[in-house]
Amino acid sequence: MAGESESFSTAVDETATKYGFERSEMYESKLAGTVDPYDRHVFLCYKSHESWPSRVEDSDADPLPKLLASALKARKNDMNLKTRLTICEAGDDVKLSDGDVLIFPEMVVYRGLTESDVDSFVEDVLVNGKEVQEKMTGSYVFVCAHNNRDRRCGVCGPILIEKFKEEIGSKDLKNQVSVVACSHVGGHKYAGNVIVFSADSDGKIAGNWYGYVTPGDVHELLDKQIGQGKVIDRIWRGGMGAKVEEVEKVEEPKLANGTTVISEEKQAEEIVVEEKAASNGGCCQGANAFSCCREEENVEKKPVKKGLSCYTGKWEQHHTLTTVAILGALATVAVAYGVYRKAR
Repeated sequence: MAGESESFSTAVDETATKYGFERSEMYESKLAGTVDPYDRHVFLCYKSHESWPSRVEDSDADPLPKLLASALKARKNDMNLKTRLTICEAGDDVKLSDGDVLIFPEMVVYRGLTESDVDSFVEDVLVNGKEVQEKMTGSYVFVCAHNNRDRRCGVCGPILIEKFKEEIGSKDLKNQVSVVACSHVGGHKYAGNVIVFSADSDGKIAGNWYGYVTPGDVHELLDKQIGQGKVIDRIWRGGMGAKVEEVEKVEEPKLANGTTVISEEKQAEEIVVEEKAASNGGCCQGANAFSCCREEENVEKKPVKKGLSCYTGKWEQHHTLTTVAILGALATVAVAYGVYRKAR
């Protein structure tokens, strides 16, 4: 029995080291700016995260997610809002069933979407903006737990979900905060990946993405992000509606001992004088089945030197021309005087 216990413990340690919160890649990459700006997030409730295939939105065995993803892609140019689709888990604890569609930032839920309703739903609600009657309240936390897509999310996600539920219970927030497992959102290496939809400091619904989230960050996410509407810069990736300039300057992530982690990707950006950030257009679906956001090449702008040297150059040019004119006049007078003397 002792040998079996030791083997199990070793397996758990190896999983944590390779896929969990202790893996070597934690905090290695810069997080800010790793989310393409978008305007609306649609979550389709469908089965459980354990049953999702690697690409659930492109699986013939799962027609509802596939039909919705295809319809969004086909109608992307007809929608005024850049829209993302993510699959989330249904469950009695969050009062969600298969086919329910959650829409943010509108904070509404469309109940019971079926395969035959997909085209009309996209046309009426997402393209034409038909109002959905059922409103949602409180805050929603989505945690990527898509194990069949990436093992890191499969290991970190469930642990984070349990920690969120534990903290929510201890703080008596069950009627105010819902935690739901979701499919791949992009950036496996940033696991644990968490998206929080809650009111910001101005009372508007914001969708903030977080990466490298550990169980130790859950308390702060509940108290600061959800409770106060303040972003936690050190683990913030970006968010729904966030502009590029908003993710330029953020606090570097820190290890448990307080040591600042220096990102390996922090390079030439510190010495470039001025740079045009890449912009994105179209319907963003990089997290799942398709991507139609475009990026522009960075354009470096070099400063133009202005000041005293400009005026000095002009003065020197004027002075030279004046001198040449005077010398020419003197030469003309000298020649004329010589001719005059010979004539006498």
